Amino acid sequence: MNRGMLTAAIVCGFLLDQVLGDPEYRFHPVRLIGSLIAGLESRLYPTAESGNEWGLFFRGACLSVFACVITAAAVWFILALAGLVSPVLRFAVETLCCYFLLAVRDLKTESMRVYHALAAGELCEARRAVSRIVGRDTKNLSASGVARAAVETVAENTSDGVVAPLFYLALGGPVLGWLYKAVNTMDSMVGYKNARYLYFGRFAARLDDVLNFIPARLSALLMLLASWLLGFDWKHAARVFMRDRLKHASPNSAQTESVCAGALGVMLAGDAYYFGTLYKKETIGDDLRPVEAEDIRRANLLMYGTALSAVILAIAFELFIEFLPVCQ
Repeated sequence: MNRGMLTAAIVCGFLLDQVLGDPEYRFHPVRLIGSLIAGLESRLYPTAESGNEWGLFFRGACLSVFACVITAAAVWFILALAGLVSPVLRFAVETLCCYFLLAVRDLKTESMRVYHALAAGELCEARRAVSRIVGRDTKNLSASGVARAAVETVAENTSDGVVAPLFYLALGGPVLGWLYKAVNTMDSMVGYKNARYLYFGRFAARLDDVLNFIPARLSALLMLLASWLLGFDWKHAARVFMRDRLKHASPNSAQTESVCAGALGVMLAGDAYYFGTLYKKETIGDDLRPVEAEDIRRANLLMYGTALSAVILAIAFELFIEFLPVCQ
């Protein structure tokens, strides 16, 4: 692996994301991974008569292994083929791999649609906009509830959609980066605790927890740094982080949410409806004031500060690895 080329590809991929955003088209790599997972699920999920807890878990584990191996092998093959043609083509493909992995601008764009609808007093439109980026039921959310949902998804996806992909890109290039994306996509498709996926999706959900364990905590630390640099209440953010970082069913989701809640001085999380069922959840942060539309802009500012810090850290890591043999 050429570390210098990878460093340049990460920077160019990040810049492309800022200029172009995440395009919506049929052959987007994440859509292709989603189609692969759906296809594997249709073949591996048993009939009602043949399904049992261990059988479902084993089949779900097979889905995870197949999806990861196929994704990683496809990326490796495409990069190797491009390298045989020319180093320039390989660099271009590597840059595109980095670009499609990152979702900084898209996360801002989608959340700001919610902000603009709320600012215009269009609650129904705001509910529709936020339903595009959250999994909970949104049709009965108040304006504050809509804003809170948008802030939560920006905070959580700062790790999943920005820092974690950069972390795995820096460690193992596009192959490891896209293996992570395959696991993250599986979790979003089959990682639910409902009747169908409770056992079938458990392996994918646990694998996602493992792969996000370090990136989620790194994201929280970088968000703390960003809150200090951007003039937010970083001391309160640190206190809330230490107190509330594990107040979530997932060991990772509350890491960045707690920092964001503390930096903004609001309360996030709490009870929510999913598919018509009320799920009881602990709250994160302190109820110093209601969540407002402007908090979506503030959360995006924190997200961008965290993203830039992560890019700088990734560059520093690559340069360290590149020049380590020289120092020895």
